[in-house]
Amino acid sequence: MAATLTVSYHNADDLPVIEERLIEVYAEVYAQEADADPFFSVGRFAERLRRHAAGSRWGCALGEVDGSAIGYAYGFARTMAYQWGGLITPAPAELLEETDTRTFALCEVMVREGWRGTGIARTLHEELLSHRIEDRSHLLVEEDHPRVRALYERWGYSWMGTMQPYPDGPRYDSMLRSIA
Repeated sequence: MAATLTVSYHNADDLPVIEERLIEVYAEVYAQEADADPFFSVGRFAERLRRHAAGSRWGCALGEVDGSAIGYAYGFARTMAYQWGGLITPAPAELLEETDTRTFALCEVMVREGWRGTGIARTLHEELLSHRIEDRSHLLVEEDHPRVRALYERWGYSWMGTMQPYPDGPRYDSMLRSIA
């Protein structure tokens, strides 16, 4: 019998119910990085997750097969108060202007190894964006992952600059795409 993917959408009120599953997937996906770099530790991820979920209009598309979490995509809305901290390359001021509905900050798209290459990441991404009211989506891809950047380019994202939002974190390619 073929496995059936179930995707559910959650908001910040649901985080206490799904948080453990999100952290479990993260711990598996980032096991090697977490051992080598404290920035990628499960504890630091849990802190970022909670901070992101406290942001405006946090949403998460959670993918499960037979009741087990196999991946997710989540993010939050940028507000007018957002400052583009960590932007290394110059960008036009109009690109950085925010309203409360201009930019969705896509924080994570994550799929367990056994399910990669099956289209699940794209399904989770598109399901998440289908619930958004923002005009565009913004994400970060580690500079050391050109294949992941190429994947997002195929999904319609374009490079806008280089960012390092955390002093002890990696440098990222900053990418944007229209949601509409």
